[in-house]
Amino acid sequence: MGDSVLSRLVAVSNRVADHKGGKPSGGLAVGLLAALHQNGGLWFGWGGKTRQGEPSAPDIVRKGNIEYATIDLYEADFEDYYNGYSNICLWPLCHYMLGFFRFERRFQDAYRRVNALFARKLLPLLKDDDLIWVHDYHLIPLAAELRRAGVANPVGFFLHVPFPNIDVLRTLPGHIDLLRDLTRYDVIGLQTANDVRNFTEGLAREGLLQAKLGHDRFRSGGREITVAAFPIGIDVDHVIRMAEKSVTGATVGRTLDGLAGRELVLGVDRLDYSKGLPERFRAFEELLVRYPETRSRLVYMQFAPPTRTGVRAYQDIREELEQAAGNINGRFAEPDWIPIRYLNRGFSRSMLMGLMRSAKIGLVTPLRDGMNLVAKEYVAAQDPQVPGALVLSTLAGAAAELESAIQVNPFDVEGMAEGIQQAANMPVKERRERYQAMIEVLRRNDIDAWRTRFVETLEGVSC
Repeated sequence: MGDSVLSRLVAVSNRVADHKGGKPSGGLAVGLLAALHQNGGLWFGWGGKTRQGEPSAPDIVRKGNIEYATIDLYEADFEDYYNGYSNICLWPLCHYMLGFFRFERRFQDAYRRVNALFARKLLPLLKDDDLIWVHDYHLIPLAAELRRAGVANPVGFFLHVPFPNIDVLRTLPGHIDLLRDLTRYDVIGLQTANDVRNFTEGLAREGLLQAKLGHDRFRSGGREITVAAFPIGIDVDHVIRMAEKSVTGATVGRTLDGLAGRELVLGVDRLDYSKGLPERFRAFEELLVRYPETRSRLVYMQFAPPTRTGVRAYQDIREELEQAAGNINGRFAEPDWIPIRYLNRGFSRSMLMGLMRSAKIGLVTPLRDGMNLVAKEYVAAQDPQVPGALVLSTLAGAAAELESAIQVNPFDVEGMAEGIQQAANMPVKERRERYQAMIEVLRRNDIDAWRTRFVETLEGVSC
């Protein structure tokens, strides 16, 4: 594509970032806005409202050189598409949490209808030389719908969550249709080399892979596709500035005063069963049992704002954590020391960055995660002279890059307790060396590198 620099980027995701201002917080929003700003672009997705009849044409708002196009969804389909297929079928499957997986045919039907609606509403907005970049598991069939409508543009897909092994994926009725849908994209971006391996092996095992044409080029469904790892990163300098500024703020100051000189162990996660929070609470309890010298020395503060409140599994985990925190505090607390502070609501991102900078230990121990940007933010937020130590799950995508973290198996409660103990006693010289190795990786694979690599790969597609 000789004039690719002039191509408009069309980003498509389930939700669209708020165009009314404020700094976006999620990795997807930060990365996409930077890519859209560069060449001008369109961001298309659901605007957050449902209606009973046929949704009308997209509502389009222009801000700078970006257009935000949002649609409503059918009220009847939303629950089954979003909470049903996306979050009761695909989410647990991608995170290897089959105990939470439940399939119903109506979920699948609604998912297909919503993807067809996305394609139908997007079509009139497309131009011949647009590059189309689709995001995440909610919209896997979108390229197939667009191809059926005659769209020949380069279409890329990025999956933010893990791609499961084929033996796990086979749990899902109709899994071959999803694999086939993915081969209608020109570029399939995944978080890690392991995800790429799972996807390409899945295609091969189901007879959908005709040939390997090069390092990341394959023939499938009679077409050439590129499948590669594009690990998502963070805006390192923005995190550093935010952490430096907010660590001196009033809220962070009062919080640190309340610790009375004790060292902070910090967890920041959405309230989700994939994040391994009950196991993490048990590991901290194990730490207090096995290493009595940590009592009154460490305070573990866990932020876990609620998410997907309509799904029963999320209500259950909330109750489990409240009970666990109460039990541990009841067992170990002193009149002047409470071991766990559990906060089940949202707080400002800047305040959390200030706490990350102050935390001696960052705990990021998901049972499975596509990447986990909190791990990267914790490292970036540190004071380079006296950095804290990161305790990181080997099952987070970030573990492939952050090899200098203390890596633990999140299912091994005793091993996690040992990891926290190692972090608590690590000399500052070693903490600095580990920090230096990790911050170099974060700068090399930052949010700009992620979106630039993906968009350039998509631009390289001959159409």
